[in-house]
Amino acid sequence: MSDETPIDFSSVLASAVHDMKNSLCMLIQSIDQLSQSSSHQSKEQAEELARLHYEASRLNTNLMQLLSLYRAEKHQLPMTIEEHYIGDLIEEMIAKNEIYIEKRGLTIEIDNDEALAWYLDMDLVGNMLNDILINAMRYSKDTIVISTEIINDELHIHIQDNGDGYPQEMIDLIDLPMQDLNFDTGRTGLGLFFARMIAKAHKNQNKEGRIMLENGGKLGGSVFTLILP
Repeated sequence: MSDETPIDFSSVLASAVHDMKNSLCMLIQSIDQLSQSSSHQSKEQAEELARLHYEASRLNTNLMQLLSLYRAEKHQLPMTIEEHYIGDLIEEMIAKNEIYIEKRGLTIEIDNDEALAWYLDMDLVGNMLNDILINAMRYSKDTIVISTEIINDELHIHIQDNGDGYPQEMIDLIDLPMQDLNFDTGRTGLGLFFARMIAKAHKNQNKEGRIMLENGGKLGGSVFTLILP
């Protein structure tokens, strides 16, 4: 046994995560089909399907984050920076969560110039913002606002809700190094670390992307802001 090559557990885990992510995508598609094809659902059944869709989507997002973190650690995180319409990014996020939005009766307000385009990695930013939207849907009372603006030649994308806002301990995690994350608590900060990593990977001249967490905003709840140079 001593002559065997040591197992690279991180690579094994990354491979397993990839397989689990593919299975979850199939599960989410099946839930979508069930929800759309069943015209005789009771309210309880519809709500249960929406909850299953939400939990599966959240787990799928977490697996994508783990895979991206592994690739970043191996310096193999693919970055494809191209010009994209921000409206397309927002529409895709809403389409992914349409069932949960509908079943929960959430109102999604969008304040975005249809002509607005920016240079970014569509997949990485889309996955990151989708995770933020999933959390906003979970904690919002009934309304979420997704808005964009240009400030000092930087794109600001805001996701706001009318929930109870971010707890202070979560806001304190925003600049915490990866090695200091506490995995023994319910809020590990892994999602925030992923968001920060993706934001910082977007650079332009002497500027790099960043994220902000605050409470208040238009709806009085949590406000997440992605800033891209």
